[in-house]
Amino acid sequence: MDSKISIHIEENETYIRNRLKNCDDCIIRPMLLGEEKKIRCLVVYIEVAVSNMMLEDSVIGKLVNHMWEMPAGEILQFVKDNGMGISDVQPLDTMDAAFASMLAGNAVFFLDGYAKAIKVSSKGYPNLSVAEASREKVLRGSKEGFTDAVKTNSALVRKRIRDTRLKVKQKTLGERSQTVVQLLYMEDLIRPELLQDIEDRLDSFVIDGVLDSGILEQLTEDSWLSPFPQFQTTERPDKCAAEILNGRILLLCDHSPIGMLLPAAFSDFLQVSEDHYNRFEIVSLQRLIRYAAVLFTMLFSGTYLAVTNFHTQVLPASLILSFSEARQGVPFPGVLEILFMELAFETIREAGVRMPGPLGGTIGIVGGLIVGQAAVEANLVSPIVVVVVAVTALCSLAIPNEEFSAPFRLLKFGFLLLGGTLGVFGILLGLYLTASHLAGLKSFGIPYLTPFAARIKAGYRGERDSVIRAPFRFLTRRPLYAQKDQKVRLRMEASSAEGRIRQREKKGGK
Repeated sequence: MDSKISIHIEENETYIRNRLKNCDDCIIRPMLLGEEKKIRCLVVYIEVAVSNMMLEDSVIGKLVNHMWEMPAGEILQFVKDNGMGISDVQPLDTMDAAFASMLAGNAVFFLDGYAKAIKVSSKGYPNLSVAEASREKVLRGSKEGFTDAVKTNSALVRKRIRDTRLKVKQKTLGERSQTVVQLLYMEDLIRPELLQDIEDRLDSFVIDGVLDSGILEQLTEDSWLSPFPQFQTTERPDKCAAEILNGRILLLCDHSPIGMLLPAAFSDFLQVSEDHYNRFEIVSLQRLIRYAAVLFTMLFSGTYLAVTNFHTQVLPASLILSFSEARQGVPFPGVLEILFMELAFETIREAGVRMPGPLGGTIGIVGGLIVGQAAVEANLVSPIVVVVVAVTALCSLAIPNEEFSAPFRLLKFGFLLLGGTLGVFGILLGLYLTASHLAGLKSFGIPYLTPFAARIKAGYRGERDSVIRAPFRFLTRRPLYAQKDQKVRLRMEASSAEGRIRQREKKGGK
C-alpha cells in the first residue's frame, strides 16, 4: 500500500532515510528556507542524474533560490499557489510516487507543512546523444538514429509528424526495473482492435525487469516457436514515421535504441527507408536483388549439393568435369565440405561482430580469405565450395534487416542436409515446409505473406509497392494495416495539374 506523505518534514525524512539506507548514490539534502531560515525542506535525488541544484539556471535552483529570502509565512502559500508554475514541476501524493520519480532521474522536493512532494525534472541519467544510425545505412535520407532514451526517441518521431493525431501512450513495465514503454500511433489510421491487442499482451505478464525491447518482442509475439520475426525492428526515426503514417504502431522501450513496428509482413523486411526517396526503376531493381539474396542465402549451398551428388545431368559436361577436377584429393564428402566452410564463415561473422571498432571488419575480411585459401591449399575443401559459401554469405549480408536474415541463415543448414541426402526432392520438400509455415504465420492478425496472400482484401492496392515499386504518383493507397476509410494517402489535384500543363503549353508556344 502506498505510504502517504506527512505534513511533518521530520516523519518524511525518517521514512526516506530508512528506505534509502546503504544507497550511497542517493543524496538527501536538508535545507532551511526563508528570511529567518525557519522553514525546513528536503531535496532527494540521484547524485549523477541531477545537475547542481543550486545553479540559477537549473530547475530546482530557480525554485529554491526564489524562496531563499522569502518571508517564512509566505513560503507555504507560494508553493501551493505558484510553485507548480515556476518550471517543469509536478505534485506527488504518495511516497511510492515520490521514489518512482526520484529513481527515474528527477529531484523530489519536500517542504515542512506541505503534505505533498514536488517532482522537479532534471537532466536525468546519462545516455548517448542522437547519432547516425549504424545498422541501417542509406545514401539518401536522414542520418539520425534512435538513442537509449525512450522520450528522446519519441521526440524524434514527433519532429517528423507534427500532428496532434499522433498519440503517445506510455506504460511502465518491470516490477523492479520500472522500464518506460511507449506506443506511438496515428489515432485516425490504426485499427482499434490492433491497439487493444498489443496493450493486452503487454499487460499479460509480470516480470522483474525489461532491459531491452527484445524481451518484449519474445513475450508478445504470436508464434514464439517460429524463427521468423513478427516485429520489424529499426533504428531509424524516418522509417518509423513513414510506417506510422501507413497505419502501423511503433513500440519504443527505454534503454533500447531499437524501435519495433507492428504488424510486420514478409515484404516489409525487404524494404528500406530510402525506397520512397529514389526513382522507382532503381528501387525495383534493388528489391529484386534483395529477394534473390533471400533465395540464394537459403538454397544455394543445398542446391549445389543436390545437383553435384544426384542430378549432374542438368549441368554441362564441361562444368561437371571442372567440378570433379577441383575435388581431386579432397578426402571429405560434399556435405561435410560445405558444412565445415559454412560453420567457419558463421564463426568469422560472429568474431567480427564481437571485435571492437574497425578491427571487427578487418577480422571478417582477412579471416575469410585466410581460412578459405588455407583450406583449399590443404585439400580440405575444393575451390568451388569456397565460392558457393562466399556467395551465400554475401547474399545474407544483402538482406536489409539482421533479424530477418537470421532465420534464412538457419534454414540454410536444413536445406544443406536435405539437398545432400535427398537431392532436388529434399529441396522441394524444404520449400514446401517453409512456404506452408510462412502461409500460416500471422503478425497481430495480418497474414505474414501480405500483400501476396491478401490481394483479395477490399480496396487493397499494396501490391504496387511490394517486389516492384510503382511510380510514386501511383502509390495512392495505404497498405492493409490502416482502417478501410483511411486508405487514400495521396491525391493529385486535377486543377493544379491542368494549370501546370497550360503553363507549359504557353511557354512552348512562345
